[in-house]
Amino acid sequence: MVSREYVIVVGCGRLGSLLANRLSSLGNSVVAIDRDEMAFENLSTEFSGFRVTGDAAELAVLRQAKIDRAGALVAVTSLDNVNLMVAQVAQKVFGVPQVLARVNDPSREAVYREFGIETICPTSLSSAAFLSALGESWEDEQP
Repeated sequence: MVSREYVIVVGCGRLGSLLANRLSSLGNSVVAIDRDEMAFENLSTEFSGFRVTGDAAELAVLRQAKIDRAGALVAVTSLDNVNLMVAQVAQKVFGVPQVLARVNDPSREAVYREFGIETICPTSLSSAAFLSALGESWEDEQP
């Protein structure tokens, strides 16, 4: 059974743990995957999901996370290549209905789109927010 409420979060650093915690608090079934067991310390004590220690680029690790049940997978490791590979495997091999990937290098966003992967680029989002804030400041101070 595929459920949109069953979400796999790959990468349990600051962003991944924040997402996993929030998704869990909203009532979703969440599986957090990370290569480093210590990364799970970022999860809150209220986190009700599961933890899988391993490399999400390995099919066995994704199967252990029960990817066949996932309605969504979010790849948010700090490594763009890993995020792209995991997102592609989730989408093409396992048919996960919704796949999102963090891409840190804005120049790589086009590559992800070519593969049909929806992306979020913190660098681009931050840049837009700073430019917007600066633009408002400049407009307010101009005569």
